[in-house]
Amino acid sequence: MRVKDSAIGSTTVAVQSSGRAAAADTAGAAAPRTGSGVLLAALGVATFSLTFPATAWALEGLGPWSVTACRMLLAGLIAAGCMLALRVRVPARRHWPALCAVAGGTVVGFPLLTTLALQTSSTSHAAVVVGLLPLTTAAYSAVRNRTRHSRTFWGAAVTGAAVVIAFAVQQSGGSPTAGDLYLFAALLVCAAGYAEGGRLAREMPGWQVIGWALVLCLPLAAAGTAVALSVEPGRLTGHTVAGLLWLAAGSQFLGMWVWYRGMSAIGVARASQLQLAQPLLTLVWSVLLLGERLTPAAPVAAVAVLVCIGVTQRARG
Repeated sequence: MRVKDSAIGSTTVAVQSSGRAAAADTAGAAAPRTGSGVLLAALGVATFSLTFPATAWALEGLGPWSVTACRMLLAGLIAAGCMLALRVRVPARRHWPALCAVAGGTVVGFPLLTTLALQTSSTSHAAVVVGLLPLTTAAYSAVRNRTRHSRTFWGAAVTGAAVVIAFAVQQSGGSPTAGDLYLFAALLVCAAGYAEGGRLAREMPGWQVIGWALVLCLPLAAAGTAVALSVEPGRLTGHTVAGLLWLAAGSQFLGMWVWYRGMSAIGVARASQLQLAQPLLTLVWSVLLLGERLTPAAPVAAVAVLVCIGVTQRARG
C-alpha cells in the first residue's frame, strides 16, 4: 500500500512539475505575441488618426466624390492583388451579407460622408465628433447581439453623445451644420460596418474581412471613378496625390490589416483602450499638417468623450 501511495505521489509531483513547466513555456511564448499585438494595434490607431488630414489634402485638388471613388478603387486593387498573391479562398455564401454591411459602412459610407463633411468642417471639429465612434459601435453591437449592459454603460454612452452634440451645436452657433449631419450619419454606418465586421472576424481572418469588402466594391469604385472624374474638375498637386495614396494604402487597407491583427493578439478590449488616443492624435495632426488653430472647446470635448468611452469599456468588462 505504501509503495502504491509513493508511486502515486511521485506521479503527482511529476505532473505538477510538468504543468508548471508548460505554463512557463506558454507564458514565455505569449509575451512576445502580446508585445507585437500592442505594437500592431498602436500602428493601426496612428494610421487611422491621419485619415482626416489626408482627406483634407486630397480635397485640395479633387472633389469629394472623386476622392471617395479613387480611394475605393486604389484600395480595392491593392486588396485584390494581395488576395491573388496569397491565393485566399473565396468566402462562403453565408459570409457575403456581413461583407456587404462592412463594405457599405467602412468602404463606401464612412469615407464618403466624412469627405463631404470635411468640405465645410475642420479636421479638428470632425475628430471630436467622430471620436464617439467606439462608443457608437459598442451601442450598436449591444443592440445587434442583444447584449445586456449595466446602467453605467448606457449612462456613459448617453453622456458622451450629449457632449459631442453640445460641442457641435456650440461650434456651429446654435444648430448643427450640414457637415455635422454628415458626420453623425458617418458614425451610424461605420458603427454598423465595424460591428458586423467584428462578428465576421470570428469566422475568418480580420484582414480578409476588409480585403473582401474592398474587392466587393471594385466594380462600383471603377464606375464611380470614371463618372466623378468626368464631372468634377480636378488638378493633381503634391498634397492631393499624397493624401489620396495614404487614404487608399494606409487608412483603408494597411491600417485595417494591422488593426485586426493586433486585436486578434491582445483582444478587443485592450485594443479599444489604445484607440482612445485617436481623436487627440488627429487634433495634433490638424495643427502640425494643416495649420489649424484649435478652439479651447475641442481638446476639452475630446477628453470628455474619451472618459465616457473609458467608462463604457470598464462597464463592459
